[in-house]
Amino acid sequence: MIKVIVNGAYGKMGRAVLKAVSDDKELELVGASDIKGGMDVGDLIGSKKTGIIVNENLQSVIDTAYPDVMVDFTKPDAVFSNACLALKNHVSPVIGTTGLSDEAKDKLNQLALAQNTPAFIAANFAIGAVLMMMFAKEAAKYLPNVEIIELHHDQKLDAPSGTAITTAEIISEVRRPMKQGHPDEKEKLPGARGAEINGIPIHSVRLPGYVAHQEVIFGGLGQTLTIRHDSIDRTSFMPGVVLACKKISGLKGLVRNLDKIM
Repeated sequence: MIKVIVNGAYGKMGRAVLKAVSDDKELELVGASDIKGGMDVGDLIGSKKTGIIVNENLQSVIDTAYPDVMVDFTKPDAVFSNACLALKNHVSPVIGTTGLSDEAKDKLNQLALAQNTPAFIAANFAIGAVLMMMFAKEAAKYLPNVEIIELHHDQKLDAPSGTAITTAEIISEVRRPMKQGHPDEKEKLPGARGAEINGIPIHSVRLPGYVAHQEVIFGGLGQTLTIRHDSIDRTSFMPGVVLACKKISGLKGLVRNLDKIM
């Protein structure tokens, strides 16, 4: 059994992770932490009492639960220090929070190597989203004119999404940087054409009602191709989270993105 703790247990993703870990036969939920604390995990996931009380102090949970893995979907300004704390205690962090800088990721990689404790981070844990990125990379070989539209709930803190950025980076592996549209194009309003990575426009939508959605639109002579993925419920991310918890012990350093372990 792989012993797992969940940090940010009160959050929507945290609660979903708690249930997914509890339901899996190869994982054992041994602790939970959140800046609030106090509730029984069973009350959080609509189940019977578990005896696992959410603790306000992550270090205390690590000291008493002896976990192998910590799952963290908290805020970008907190997840880095949480992951460092876990690594220093030889606990492998599985990180689902986007918005970490490349510098922060490099530091986590160095710490993971120094502690001989692997870490994992993914922009998106939905299997379908990973397939979307893989298909987009293949399509870009033949249709290099492409734009990305990502749509998320209005409480998401970072824009563009980590998934959109990762998609653009993956496409850039097979597509040379290029300026799309008319060479004399002018924005009447700043940002109308979106953000840009290697000449690939990315547009972010934030509205209540959405969970996590993305379209990768390719244009060619007399045709368009749209590859779209929709997460209509947070349970869509759970198979990927569970897979990461099971696979992380065989990794080295900081491994990025789900396709590396699928």
